[in-house]
Parts: sequence; C-alpha cells; structure tokens
Amino acid sequence: MSRDRDRSDGPARSSDESTPIRRGPNPPTPTDDGDSRFGLPFGPRWAVARRELGSLRSEKTIVLALAIQLVIAAFSSFLVVGLVSLYDPGSVDGYGNRVAITGVNEADVERLSGLASEQEGLEPTVAQSRADAFAAFDEGQVAAVLEVSRTADGRLVVDATVPDGGLETTLLISQLQELLETLEHEERLANADALEAPPLDVPDEVGASPYLEFTYTILVPLLLFLPVFISGSIVVDSLIEERSRGTLELLRVSPLSLVDVADAKLLTIAALAPLQAVAWLALLAFNGTVIAAPAVLIVLVAALALTVTAAAAGVALVAPDRRQAQLAYSGGIVGALVLSTLLPEHPANTVAKFAIGSATATTWLSLATYCLVAVGGYLAVRAGIERLNSDSL
Repeated sequence: MSRDRDRSDGPARSSDESTPIRRGPNPPTPTDDGDSRFGLPFGPRWAVARRELGSLRSEKTIVLALAIQLVIAAFSSFLVVGLVSLYDPGSVDGYGNRVAITGVNEADVERLSGLASEQEGLEPTVAQSRADAFAAFDEGQVAAVLEVSRTADGRLVVDATVPDGGLETTLLISQLQELLETLEHEERLANADALEAPPLDVPDEVGASPYLEFTYTILVPLLLFLPVFISGSIVVDSLIEERSRGTLELLRVSPLSLVDVADAKLLTIAALAPLQAVAWLALLAFNGTVIAAPAVLIVLVAALALTVTAAAAGVALVAPDRRQAQLAYSGGIVGALVLSTLLPEHPANTVAKFAIGSATATTWLSLATYCLVAVGGYLAVRAGIERLNSDSL
C-alpha cells in the first residue's frame, strides 16, 4: 500500500511531458524501412491512382455506362440481328411489304413490277386500275401504291403513295427509294444512245451481308469510341470535384506537385479506355466477330483516350465550375467530331479498316498521326499545368 501511496502522492506527469514528440520532415522523405508509399518513385502517384479508381465505384452514371457497353459487347450477335432489321428489313426472312403498281403503259408497269419482285422486302402486285390500287391501299391490303406514267417528252414518272408517319413508313420509303434508284439506272441505260458522250462504265455490285456492314462500320467503332469519351468526362468531373471540395489543396501537401496529381489522375483514367477495348474486343470475338488487328485497335484507342483526357484535364483546371467545364468539354468533343469529317479518313473508317483487315497507307498514316497528337497534347497540357498558378485554383 505504501508503494501505491507513494505513486499517488507524487506529482502527476502527463504523457506529453514524459514522452517527447518527434516530428518528421514535411514533406516526408523516402525511408529504408520498407514503406512502399514513399520508397518508390511512383508510390505517391499510385496512391492517387488507387484513390481515383476507388471513387469510380460510387459514380452510378459511370457504372451504368459500363454496364450498357458490356451488354452491347456481350450480346452483339442478337443486337446485330435486331438493329439491322430496322434499317434493312429485307435481311429478315419472311418480311415483305405488298406494293400495288398501276399505270397506263402496261410495259412500264410490268417492268417496274419485275424490278420490285427482285428486291428483298417487296411483294409487288399489278392492279387492274388506279381505282382498284387505291381501294386496296385504303383497306390495308397493300402498304403503298406506285403509279407509273410518262410525260409528253417520254420521261418516266413514278408517283408513290405511302401511309402517314410511323417507323414502318420510314422503312417502306427506304425500300421504295432503292427500287426507284434501280429503275432510274435501268432507264438511263435504255436511253444511253441519246447521250452526246458515252457514260462511264460502272463496276458490278458485289453482294455483302448487312450484318457484316453493321458490325464493322457501326458496332465496333461505337464500342471503341464510347470509353474514350467517357474517360474524358470522368477526368473533368474528378478534377472539378477536387477543386470544389478543396481536396486538391490537401493533395498538394503530399510529396506530389499539382502536375503530379493531375498526371496521376489523367493517366489512370486514360488507361481505362484501352482496358475496356480489350474486354469488348474479346467479347466480340467470343460472339463470332473476327477482328483482324486487335492490337492496333487498342493502340488507336489508347492514343485517342490520351488526347481526350489531356484536353479534359486542361479544361477542368481552367473552367470556373462543373457546369461550364462539362459544357466546354462537350462542345470540344462535338467540334472535334465535325472537324474529323474533313480528314482524309474518318476515325470510324480507320477503325473499320483495321477491324476488317483492309488497312491502307492512309489508314496507317492516320494511326501515326493520332499517336503523335496524343503525345504532343499530353506534353502541352503538362507544360501548361506547370505554368499554372496553383493558388488560383
């Protein structure tokens, strides 16, 4: 008890007085005790990258966009059949629109009827008179009426009558347009002797599957370009959110500069696009879509993603708020898409040619140009951030 009393009677000493505080340097310096966060040159950047990837899971919009792309790539076979049937109804077996053809000249009527019977998706029927044709149209027995006539100078005229509005009408007009173009071609050949100069020879048409055309010209470019655009939007939101919450100022206290923080975020998000491209191309291959040059397409996606994310980082650090930043980013993307139509080869055509294995010298030159623009844009944005006054953010 005396020992306990001696302890209690003595002056109380706080832990702060008994244990001196040892403060380390600020910012922290690399140590040799195995702390990988500061022992490796990319340790702090990797910490920012992991934080950025972790925050993506809470973004419902991004998760939903990834899920949509996953469904498109995983069920590409079913989507191709369904979507192709919308703009090419003749690709679906058993589908056909009945068309009534009438006119004064029986030869012209039979000629148009013969051409219509050769076109998929149309079932022509010759009406005895104009009144019979429109009576069948009013009763819904036929989808359209084609009335053939000739002018005083012998020119062939075809008047088409279709129902008002609706998706079926749009598809029917597309079919009739193809039929009339064929008729026009036949009429030009028949009157070729009346031309002052002989027409140029036109190569014969080569039949191709509509599924093949849709897959390589629409589906594959869509799956490869969407991750690029989404990556740029993520970079804009991430940097703007850091600025608005003040966490960007806290990140600057770490051993990283503003350039390093933006660099880590930019490269992390830019790397997601080619990773998604690998997954989508693998799913397409699993569904039977052969990709001739997948590695080249991944390089192309990486170059475009680096270009877009670099531009997005520059916009996010200059724009005053999220609304104006997203508006500037969206406007820039739309402007880039418009300007891309002036290129010798559109980026979608570049993707299609690499995917189908018919790349030309222009295609390879376009790829090299995209890579150079990506590297140049990244270095330019990095240099701009270095000159940016961080206190103004």
